[in-house]
Amino acid sequence: MTRPHSKRFYKRAEARPAAGLWLYGLHAVKAALANPHRKVSRAVLSERAAAEVGPKLLGRVRHELTDPEAVGKLLPPGSVHQGVALACEPLPRRDLADVLVPSGRRRIVLVLDQISDPHNTGAILRSAAAFGVAAVIVQDRHAPPESGALAKAASGALDIVPYVQVVNIARALDELAELGFWRVALTGDGEQNLKDAASGGDVAIVLGSEGTGLRRLVRERCDVSATIPIDAQMESLNVSNAAAIALYEIRRE
Repeated sequence: MTRPHSKRFYKRAEARPAAGLWLYGLHAVKAALANPHRKVSRAVLSERAAAEVGPKLLGRVRHELTDPEAVGKLLPPGSVHQGVALACEPLPRRDLADVLVPSGRRRIVLVLDQISDPHNTGAILRSAAAFGVAAVIVQDRHAPPESGALAKAASGALDIVPYVQVVNIARALDELAELGFWRVALTGDGEQNLKDAASGGDVAIVLGSEGTGLRRLVRERCDVSATIPIDAQMESLNVSNAAAIALYEIRRE
């Protein structure tokens, strides 16, 4: 491990951006380094962050020590990097059928229809990892691309839960039906409570954007619509909160 302390080092760190993308934050970087599918090329971090990440994970990548301010200069303004940035390539695209192989346990997937905010999607990924979700499925043109902001919001879950990008959500729902999934649209005007609608078997929970909700063709591909009962004085939940509550309800069975 090298320990450069000169201004020359800081200039060099600023001048060589990653060929792919920068991930930042301790949880995101540790998860990326622990993921054998993630191609990494360079880490820039403070001594304190290096101690947190640990020599085993850092042994996987060429790394340089510097101060937190120099790390921040590699990243977009305002990035909460915790003293570490990792240059890497985006994860390889994965096919739905390859991800959702039978495992002998109940499979749960989340399908996100036009949820474009990386912080909401990251929070959903984090809940998905906490509740053992098999995959999070998004449409490639209407979802946040893989980025440092998404990975940071996901707190490492981007490298834990398969983030499957598909061309068409409606067709992906057809494929899920062929794979044996019961498809539940989570809406404010659902036909029944979620716990009743998603009892038993493999299930896909389909969530739409907070503004427009699920698109008509997407909702029509679902087997049933369900709702999370909330107090009448509040119209709706944030979509990431709704996803977490839905997963908790399903896992309580």
